[in-house]
Amino acid sequence: MKINRVFLYDEPTVPEIQIEKLQKFLKDAFPIKVEIRKNFLEYSSKDVFEKIASVRIFDLKKPFQKHVPSLKEIEVEKKNQDASGQEEMFLYDGFKIQEIISEVIPKNENKFDTLHVFFTNKITCTFDEGDFRYHARALISSNPTIISTSGIVEAPAKPKQFYFELMSNFSNEKIEDVKKKYKGEFLEYHDPRTSQVIEGYLLQTIMYQETGETFCDQNDCRLFNAHWQKDLLYTQIENKKFCKKHLEIIKKMSN
Repeated sequence: MKINRVFLYDEPTVPEIQIEKLQKFLKDAFPIKVEIRKNFLEYSSKDVFEKIASVRIFDLKKPFQKHVPSLKEIEVEKKNQDASGQEEMFLYDGFKIQEIISEVIPKNENKFDTLHVFFTNKITCTFDEGDFRYHARALISSNPTIISTSGIVEAPAKPKQFYFELMSNFSNEKIEDVKKKYKGEFLEYHDPRTSQVIEGYLLQTIMYQETGETFCDQNDCRLFNAHWQKDLLYTQIENKKFCKKHLEIIKKMSN
């Protein structure tokens, strides 16, 4: 393998990541060293909170424009609280967050054979030139890699009927009723299935580092790029298998 070491940077506000379990998963799957580190904010400079606040997205239909954050916005970033499920959740440019995160990687660990994976509770987004708008992303593959626990919940779409029922009578009570009706059909914040799903995203980013390909186009493969929650749950929890092509690649990487 091109990679021989992986660093996993924790997100303490989301214990469902189960980072020790993910460490064991990678060690069992590949002949690599896997180390756990604290959240990247623990290693960052004092101005990191201002930098993070400055890459918030306020207009989904415009490419990135740097924001001049207020003192209140900077204070919110310092607290790094669990904002899951709140009415107001901030969006961030994923590539800009990636640049900020890169600054905490020691120079002697910034190598091709070392992969850095950062977990975050922030909703990371990328601007799509195809439809000229930002989209939430669960995974931003590169080195460093970002896995957004909020993106896992928000990026893959819920069942179409879920949205239809919300639109027919939108209210806080209605939202809760519809969520109960479709409970189990999509991931929620602090979902106990989170860690299992993250295993798939880890496999995808390692595949990208090794082959240059992140996703598979077959929806029965664990490397499938799921745009719907039902596909995400099927590939990562119900099926947990690879297509023939990627199974062969995984076998070679595992030896």
